[in-house]
Parts: sequence; structure tokens; C-alpha cells
Amino acid sequence: MKIRISRIARLPSLALSALILLSAHQAQAQEAGDHQYTSEAIEAGLQVYTQQCALCHGPQGALVDGINLRIGQFRTVQSDLDLRQVISEGAAQGRMPAFSLRSEEMNGVIAYIRAGFDPEGEAVKIGDPVRGKALFEGEGQCADCHRVRGVGPRTAPDLSNIGSIRTPASLQRNLLDPATALLPINRPVRLVTRFEETIVGRRLNEDTYTVQVIDSQERLRSLKKVDLVSYEISDEPSKQPTTMSSDEVADVIGYLLTLRGLE
Repeated sequence: MKIRISRIARLPSLALSALILLSAHQAQAQEAGDHQYTSEAIEAGLQVYTQQCALCHGPQGALVDGINLRIGQFRTVQSDLDLRQVISEGAAQGRMPAFSLRSEEMNGVIAYIRAGFDPEGEAVKIGDPVRGKALFEGEGQCADCHRVRGVGPRTAPDLSNIGSIRTPASLQRNLLDPATALLPINRPVRLVTRFEETIVGRRLNEDTYTVQVIDSQERLRSLKKVDLVSYEISDEPSKQPTTMSSDEVADVIGYLLTLRGLE
């Protein structure tokens, strides 16, 4: 979709109480899964962001210390409800003013932020991190493979700081379509040595002469390539697309975004 940027007049202020009630109602609807962001909303959000937000946050959303809107790094915001409240009520003891936005403008700027500042991207719904943590550790079975803050197995990548290095869109792709989102270094490997030992695991590092893997028994192995008779890197991820609902996926993403390497 081509982007057409046009100037729009600044909207008149709304009564604060009415705005808060309206924002809360919209947020509740979204949290319930009744609202889905569209490409039109993302495009509209670009215009709102450029006119209302870019002066302080910058074109790429990283001018305010400790905040990077493009990659979803905030000081206190976790869910879309939090983001709506900050925009409509202001923050940082008045250093960020409150904005009176119409419903479509609020939806648009949140969609644009959640799309990673990509006007043609996909806006990702961010759910409740508390529910997401429960799903991650329980029904979602994510903790069966992934390690977080020193707890869990090492057979899959450690997610302790995943929220600081992956965008919401990237996290969603990992859950919904892991085959296209998996980094090459994390693809499953199968090695056979000249001593007739078969090793299955996850590649950690590789250079011209050696390869390091974590095997299926969580043992760190360093192997010389001259000792290998077979070295296969799978095109298929070890995990399958999630069977969680869209709201559950949003909650898990909300939890993963809180994982920034800090206790």
C-alpha cells in the first residue's frame, strides 16, 4: 500500500473525563479481542505520529532516554491499555503532555507503534503480561524448552533478554510461523562423528574448523569438523506453530516483552 501523507488540523480538546472513559472502553474492547488493527490504521497512525509525537520521540522513536518506541522498549508500558493511558493522560510528571485524540487516531498511532514504525507492516496486539507468564510456564508449554532468568532447560534459546532484542512483530512470527522466524544459528543440527556417535542438538557457534552445540542432554559439545562424517542443519524448526488463541498469543507476547535481562 502506497503512503500518502497529508497535513490535518489539530483537533479540539475533549473533556479529560470523557476521554479517559472513551479510551478505557476502547482498550477493554481490544483486550477482549474485539478490535483488530488494519493496514489503514497503521497508515493513519504514521500521520498522527509524525505530527504529534515525532518532535519529542524522534522519527525512529528513540530520542527519549530509556525508550525506543519502534522496538517496543518502554519504561512502564506493557499492554495496549497502558499505552492508551499514557497517550491520553500524559506521563513523566507532565514532561509528556496528555493528547486528545479521536478513536481512529488513537487506534492508528498505537497500530503504527506496534507495527514497528513500518507503514506496510503488521500491528501486533500486546496482551496482559501476567496472563502471558502463566501461559508461558503452563498451558503454552514454552518453558518446557526455553530458559528464563536461570530457570528451565537449555535445549532452546535463552529468552531472559528477548524483550530488548526482538520486536513484537518478530515475537509473534516466532509463535505463529517459527519456520520463517528462526535465526539460522538456532536451527536444529544432527552430527555424526567418525567414532559413530550421533549428536542432535542446537548450534551455538561455528567457525572454519569447529562447531559448538548444546546437545539433547543439555551438554555443551565442541567438535572438530575433521572428526565429522555428517553435519546436517535442519530446515525445519524443532517447535511447531502454536495452537494458542490470538488473545493468548497477545498475552505471551506481552510477557516476553518484559524480559529484558533484569530480575
